[in-house]
Parts: sequence; C-alpha cells; structure tokens
Amino acid sequence: MEINISKKALFNASCIALTVTAMTFAIRAGILVELGVDFGLNNKELGWINLMAFWGFPVATIFGGLLYNYFGPKKLLVAAFLSHLVGLVMTIYADGFTTLLISSFLIGFANGSVEAACNPLIADMYSNNRTTMLNKFHVWFPGGIVVGSLTVELLNIMSMGWQLKIATMIIPTLIYGYMFYKSLFPESENIETDTGLNIKSLFTPLFIFIAACMTLTAVTELGTQQWLVPLLDKSGASPMLILAMVTGVMAVGRYFAGPIVHKLNPVGVLFMSAIVSTIAIYLMSVVDGTSLYFVAILFAFGVCYFWPTMIGFVSEYLPKTGALGMSLVGGMGMFATGIWQPVIGSWIDENTQLAIDSGLSQDLAEIAAGKATLGNITFFPLILILFFGILYLNRKKLEKIRYNNA
Repeated sequence: MEINISKKALFNASCIALTVTAMTFAIRAGILVELGVDFGLNNKELGWINLMAFWGFPVATIFGGLLYNYFGPKKLLVAAFLSHLVGLVMTIYADGFTTLLISSFLIGFANGSVEAACNPLIADMYSNNRTTMLNKFHVWFPGGIVVGSLTVELLNIMSMGWQLKIATMIIPTLIYGYMFYKSLFPESENIETDTGLNIKSLFTPLFIFIAACMTLTAVTELGTQQWLVPLLDKSGASPMLILAMVTGVMAVGRYFAGPIVHKLNPVGVLFMSAIVSTIAIYLMSVVDGTSLYFVAILFAFGVCYFWPTMIGFVSEYLPKTGALGMSLVGGMGMFATGIWQPVIGSWIDENTQLAIDSGLSQDLAEIAAGKATLGNITFFPLILILFFGILYLNRKKLEKIRYNNA
C-alpha cells in the first residue's frame, strides 16, 4: 500500500473530517422538528438531545488533549471514525429519547476527537502560520454546514425522511477514515509535548480568561445556529437557506482570513467580531421576512472568525499549553454550548406559551418567541465586547508575551 506523508494530504483529510463534524450540526438542526413529531418530544427534550452532542465533544477533547502526546493524532482519529460510524447508524435506528441521547453523545465524542487531533496536528505542521492555517482548516466547519443545510433542503423537497438525511454523512466518514488510515503522520516537532508542563501552563490568568471567553463565543455562534429552524420557522424566511447562506459567508471569510489576521492581529479580530455579532443578533430579533437574509450575512461576518482565532490565540500566545490547551479551549466552548441547549429550548417553549396566553395565534406566538429568545442570546456577544475590549487595550503586553514564548 502506498504511504502518503505529505502535509497537504493530511490537511485535506482533516478538512473532510471537519466537514462531517459540521454536517452533524446542520443536519441535526434541520431534523429537530421531525424528531419532535416522530418521538413526541418538546423543545426542552430536544435541547437535552443537543446537549449530549455538545457534551460528547468536551469529553473527547479533554481525554484527547491529555493523551495526544502519548498516542498521537492518528489513534485519536481512529476513535473519531469509529464513533462517527456507530453514532450515525444508531441514530438512524433510534427508537426513542434514550437512544437519541446515546447516539448524539457518540457523534459529539467523534466531533471532539477530530478537533483534539487535527488542531494540534495543523499547528505543528504549519508552525509559522498557525492562525491563518487554522482559519483555513475551519473553513470546512461552515463549509460542512452549507453541505448539510442544502442536503436537508433538497431531501425536504423530495419528501425524504430524517433517517436518510443522517445516512448521507456515512459516505464522507468512510472517505476520511480511509485517507487517514493510509497516511503516515509526522512526529511532533513544533508544539510542546511535555504533558506536565502543558497542565501547569493551564493555570495562568490569561488561559483561564480565554477559556471563559470561549464559552461565550461558542454559544454566540453555535447556540444561535443550532436553533435557527425553531427560531425562524414562521418568520417569512427559510431557516435552512439562512443557515446555508450564513455558513457559506463564514467559509469564504475564513479562507481569506490571513490578511485580516495580519492587519488586526488575533485580538483585534476577536474584538471586531464581538461588536458585529451583537449588532447582528439584535437585528435578527427585530426584523422579519427578506430582511433576515441581509442580517444573516452580518451575523456570518460577526461569528466567522471566533472559533479558529480563539484556537490560534492559544497556540500563539500560550504555546506551552500544547495540544492540551487547544483541545480544552475547544472543549470549554462545546461544554458551555451544551449547557445552554435545554435553556434555549425552554426559552422558546416559555415565550411561545406567554405569547399564546396574550392572545396571539400559534404562528404569531412562535414568531414572537423566536424574537424574544434571540433578544436573550444577544447578551452573550455583548459581554464579549467588554472582555475582548480589555484584551485589545492590553494588546501591546500580549505581543510581548507572544514574543517571549516564541
């Protein structure tokens, strides 16, 4: 068998694996209403199913981050492949709430394993251009959501069930599994592999601060996207088309992130993103119909750089945390997003009931509930303006830290 040792091949396989990860988010968002109808679940119960997917992710990143130095990325990606495959098949044959919880956890664990393996692998291979290459890698998260959203939209037009929508992810899973299987992985040379030093370096004010910020950036991006269908279903615009459009803009933005990162530096990018995200989610809570498409583009630019720039920030400013630091920051984001899933679901249920009690019809009540819930979500990026503003005011000190750690 031919062994492929090129960075490009490993990078491409990583992108396909991340595409599958993203498709699980998009397709799960697209089938929430169907799952609720088929299994008699309310929005809070659907939120618990979402939570298990989000919590499987940090479990994988915690263990993956701790074991990366011992096992290397290839074994973590084997775990990702097997968990994706089993989780997807189990979802297709789910018979109720409990089965959906377990299968969602496995898929989340697979998603976290991909991030735990690929982020440090790419940071190691492209040590001179980490934040830019991590943004290019993370192109395929919004890219995969575009693929997943359009898949749901197409299969809806064809009146296909949710099981087939889940099954579409098995093919790219098999592809990335084969690509990694035949590849030879390089030895770690450009990231800190002393696990003791990695752990010690986590207990610094800057890392703790960034981990706290990551909980807010993740909820701003993923918490909003995961509930777009219930939030906007009766708003006069297609939620899945909005999701596809948002993530398409995000993919383009991340691909061309290099000049922006170099111009503003990571701290400036994060501060700008918080401002734009706050404005966009607020506007999303007050406009209707076709205006939502324009606001969605603004939202896309707002959240576009959050995730990869946060990972890149850790790799550049806190390099002694190694793979563990990058994995834990990503895990914190998903953990927090998971916590908020049942809360967001309960907000929708409660706001809908309040609107109905006030005399609105069911459709108008759902519109009002979506707007009220989006208004609540606006507070997450609003807090980030303050936090990233503090970082921005101290950017010269941060550059000294990066220089000393280089």
